Amino acid sequence: MEILENASLEDYSTMRLGGRAAYLTKVADRERLKEATTWAKQRQLPVIMIGSGSNTIWKDSGFNGLVICNRILYYQEEPIGGDANKTVLVKVGAGENWDKVVERTVSRGLSGIESLSLIPGTAGATPVQNVGAYGQEIRDTLVSVEAYDNESGEIVIINKEDCGLSYRTSRFKTVDRGRFYITMITLQLRRGDPVQPFYPAVQNYLADHGIVNFTPQTIRDAVIAIRQAKLPDPVLVPNCGSFFANPIIEETEYTRLQVAHPNLPNWPVGNGRVKIPAAWLIEEVGLKDFHDREMGVATWANQPLVFINRGAKASQQLLTFRDRIMHVVNIRFGVLLEQEPELLP
Repeated sequence: MEILENASLEDYSTMRLGGRAAYLTKVADRERLKEATTWAKQRQLPVIMIGSGSNTIWKDSGFNGLVICNRILYYQEEPIGGDANKTVLVKVGAGENWDKVVERTVSRGLSGIESLSLIPGTAGATPVQNVGAYGQEIRDTLVSVEAYDNESGEIVIINKEDCGLSYRTSRFKTVDRGRFYITMITLQLRRGDPVQPFYPAVQNYLADHGIVNFTPQTIRDAVIAIRQAKLPDPVLVPNCGSFFANPIIEETEYTRLQVAHPNLPNWPVGNGRVKIPAAWLIEEVGLKDFHDREMGVATWANQPLVFINRGAKASQQLLTFRDRIMHVVNIRFGVLLEQEPELLP
């Protein structure tokens, strides 16, 4: 097991910011993961495990412990049931590139995660955030999570029902943050074409391009085209995707806002609550394509939810920029935006 000392965390976040880690290692299987955690326990060091760092912001103070980079690769399909193999369990190593997984399942004619195309990061991170886009969430297809339990020192299987999945969160992000190191996920996909209705943006794209045959590939292609038109490639432009979750508010609060802002979009989510778009709020206060040259951070021209690093040297500059955006939106709408990327440690 190779362990790097005093490793720059800028290289392990797509925002390209952060301090240094006392130690850092990469693990490619469960045994190496156990070995790494044992090594840290023997030295009484805290541990953080990450994927590709696409949803991670490191503090400038760094991390005085061991960072484990998950590189566990695995992919297996297992047809189940008596429906002519139309239902397929797909087991995916947590270190697999997520978009490559989507690409692979789509090429096999499997439906269920095609709308989650081009989302950066690794497969193991998807349940943590309950990743979602264009009408699909990982909880729609997730069967179970395999993880190393840092309390018991054992590999455990956690069924979807026990993952605490809700909008952009899970038990892995909240009550059990840091306890489980995900090693594999199991999805249940369906062999066959996606079924309408599709998410409005996808439906509009299909109509505008005269697409009438809806296959996993046509939906994936549509989602990729939409995302590429709106979002920067983190390889080329440092960013960590959507910085804020869409607020979910009470219907009474939405009614209050609608009086002053009749064009405010909304999606009812049940239980007397409504989801509103954070991007709309930011754009409405005039902060789309806003460049703060002092902080070296900007909102992306085509999607104000995305913050891009335009020369920031420290995470604190990013966080100061974040606070300014939140303050302006809160003053105007009385809505407090919530950060999506995880601030570590």
